[in-house]
Amino acid sequence: MRDLTQGSITAHLLGMAAFIGISLIFQTMYFIVDLYFVSRLGSAAIAGVSASGNVFFLALAASQLISIGVMATVAQAVGKKDEAEANLYSDQAISMSLLFGAVMLVLGYAFGGIGVDALTADAESAAAGRAYLFAFLPQLALMFPVSAMTSALRGAGVTMPTMALQTATILLNAALAPVLIAGWGTGVPLGAAGAGWASSIAASVGTIALIFMFPRVQKYLRLHINSLTPKFDAWRRLIFIGLPTSLEFLMMFVIFIVIYFVIRPFGAEAQAGFGIGGRIMQSIFLPAMAVAFAAAPIAGQNFGAKRYDRVRDTFRDTALIGSGIMLVLSILCHITPGILARPFTDDPAVLAISNDYLQIVSWNFVFSGLVMAAGSMFQGMGDTRPSLLASATRTLTFVAPILWMSTQPWFTLHHVWLVSVASVIAQCALVMWLLFETFKRKLTPPTPAPIAAAS
Repeated sequence: MRDLTQGSITAHLLGMAAFIGISLIFQTMYFIVDLYFVSRLGSAAIAGVSASGNVFFLALAASQLISIGVMATVAQAVGKKDEAEANLYSDQAISMSLLFGAVMLVLGYAFGGIGVDALTADAESAAAGRAYLFAFLPQLALMFPVSAMTSALRGAGVTMPTMALQTATILLNAALAPVLIAGWGTGVPLGAAGAGWASSIAASVGTIALIFMFPRVQKYLRLHINSLTPKFDAWRRLIFIGLPTSLEFLMMFVIFIVIYFVIRPFGAEAQAGFGIGGRIMQSIFLPAMAVAFAAAPIAGQNFGAKRYDRVRDTFRDTALIGSGIMLVLSILCHITPGILARPFTDDPAVLAISNDYLQIVSWNFVFSGLVMAAGSMFQGMGDTRPSLLASATRTLTFVAPILWMSTQPWFTLHHVWLVSVASVIAQCALVMWLLFETFKRKLTPPTPAPIAAAS
């Protein structure tokens, strides 16, 4: 256990963000590695795998319900020095994660193929997407218990061991991908399905290793098999904190689905270009995301310890560091987007769309960094509803306008990227106002009652 209520906040942020950032990079690299090797199969395979990869966001959205809830409750319990409460929420989060993983498998195999067919532009892309998805689903199911355990450790301030494990897992995935996709050494190429199986096999090995690692990297949390019986009061608390963030990620999933739907008439090249550009954008967001992820347990422990001044200071440092990172990345994407996209395709049409997407959406990077910083504060304080409210406005500022524009004869891909930028700026303005109002309400110490004058 690491006490985040003492010492330099900036040092805690940078120290934890370094490990979290590496962990996020390697976690995201699951899909990037798959996409790299699949890109050798052609634009239709890229489009199909990119479309089916949106299910990852659906699983990620559902996993946030558990991971954000357990991170916040464990962090606040650690701040209060309540070891029993920390273990209660850790155990119950793992219990929930097992149920969610099973549901993901059932729904994915039952309805995933229908979703891929609806999103892809042609039969060849759809076939590649289905093959990838059905092999990738075990990895998505394992995401739930892995997120529960790693988030509980993050709430206790432990990040380095999970980073090392995820690094080893992605290296295994990278080694398996060419073997299974192209048949290197085996002579049996599995194509897009091989990419999914590489991720699922690597995730299985990583999950088993994490179970053995969990009680050995710290002494505060334990895995209590007998305590996995659902305790619904604890589940309600986890859901209250995690559900708004989960719905935020679900909205991201919906937005990506809407984009794939409205650009479908532009062909597989447009979907492939957006798929590559979108994955690159998500990858380069990782440094700022790492800072925000580190800020949440720092804010949570200090909020639990009633160190309200340190909660405010945590947001200040997070916003400054995250905005600086995003400004540099924005300049990079605006000036030389082709350097980032070229490793994934040599198709001029796909590359042009990817470059155009990155150049335009780079204008909202700094605003996205501020949104992430604010979201981490809401998570730490245990009330993520304001962040959800701000995200929900994008259904009005992005989804509705784009669906209408797509029916007009003058509609182009540029309209999608430009409206996306405007919607993020509006979301940032609202979430910042909500955060400062929450600070006034939750971080103001109660006024002591006046002492009655002696008669």
